[in-house]
Amino acid sequence: MRYGALLIGLLGTAAAVPLVAGFRPSAPGPAARPSAPLTGTVAYRGVRVPVPAGWEVHRLDRDPDRCVRFDRHAIYLGGPGPRPDCPARVIGGTEALWIEPLGGASAKRTGAVRADRLARHTVQATGAHEERLALPEAGVTITGTYGTDPAALQRTLRATRLTTTWPDEPVPTSDPTEAPEPTTSGSAGDAPDAEPKSGQEAPLPNWASGEGFDICAAPAVSTMKAWRRAYGIANIYIGGAARGCAQPNLTRAWVRTVRRMGYRLIPTYVGLQAPCSKYKSRITAANAAAEGADAAEDAVRRARALGIPRRQPLYFDIEGYDTGDDACSEAVMSFLDSWTTKLKAARYVPGVYSSLSSGIRDLGKARGITKPTAIWFAHWDGDTAVYDTPDLPDEWWPPHRRIKQYRGGHKEKHGGVTLNVDSNAVDGRVY
Repeated sequence: MRYGALLIGLLGTAAAVPLVAGFRPSAPGPAARPSAPLTGTVAYRGVRVPVPAGWEVHRLDRDPDRCVRFDRHAIYLGGPGPRPDCPARVIGGTEALWIEPLGGASAKRTGAVRADRLARHTVQATGAHEERLALPEAGVTITGTYGTDPAALQRTLRATRLTTTWPDEPVPTSDPTEAPEPTTSGSAGDAPDAEPKSGQEAPLPNWASGEGFDICAAPAVSTMKAWRRAYGIANIYIGGAARGCAQPNLTRAWVRTVRRMGYRLIPTYVGLQAPCSKYKSRITAANAAAEGADAAEDAVRRARALGIPRRQPLYFDIEGYDTGDDACSEAVMSFLDSWTTKLKAARYVPGVYSSLSSGIRDLGKARGITKPTAIWFAHWDGDTAVYDTPDLPDEWWPPHRRIKQYRGGHKEKHGGVTLNVDSNAVDGRVY
């Protein structure tokens, strides 16, 4: 990759890296400009973070439309604005950092400051390829991601130093229309949801039909409201090693609020990709079954944290791969077999997203594996027909168990708000 030497600047201690005190990228004009590559240390609130050669640094208070992406080498400082300009789909994680205010822009540090607080921090390898640290004494939360080796992220964090003085505070970028919703219990049920108690909303079926959209980062509640007249179904990316966008809006309260608007959701986990794919975070053929089980366990944890109950669908996103590579296809099938089996044991409904010409075709033809209950297939022919599709016999996953992504990334405007989305025709399992 073009960043093959990105860690050269991280192999020493923080003292070996020149300090760019209170660094700010050059002030942008009316349209935000990309930040220049740096080598040094960037200061934000109570931390100083080394900047590897070739990385970019983005101040989100000055560039609120910037999308926080984990598929490129960058450091993002602050909270993103209410409408970040994210692509429809970003797949593939690598080394990146997002440092945001802990407890809001006006929060102050708590606790004693120890400069070498992270000097011995260990990053454990996880299925999500992500580390999240709350540092109240520095007033920040750090989210770090890695591609294949957690040691790369670990070196960055160990070289990060806490400070007793803060540079100028960033300008808050929160959406003033966002308001917390009162807590309510989530619905459940694989057939229609359980009978509601008095005063609760009516139960919903376990499937939906109609038009849906998917986007890399869950939009703000205000955006979801603006788009509600055009759509009633939306995808959310709940986690995974190859999830490419940060999800500042995606919380338990967000899920509850948009469902109250009438949205149905397609919860999707973007984990390890095929061994023969172009992505950095890939399935290991020898460990495919174990990795599939690990992905399912992590997806269940994340679903529960968002209030998505049992008997609801969770889709694994496996991007297109070379089906001419038999060993690669076998590893993917082993992985998805374990994903499906583990989700069923946890009483979630297993689903798989993939290209019609690779993962979905392999699943349909496979023998000796446990197949997912529902599929979501990509076939960008512009046709909204979910059935009568070449290479996908109608007897595979009928009825109410299919979603078709029929158009790739493009911009649409509804309610005065423009987003870059993919388009989907839905006759399938949703939450």
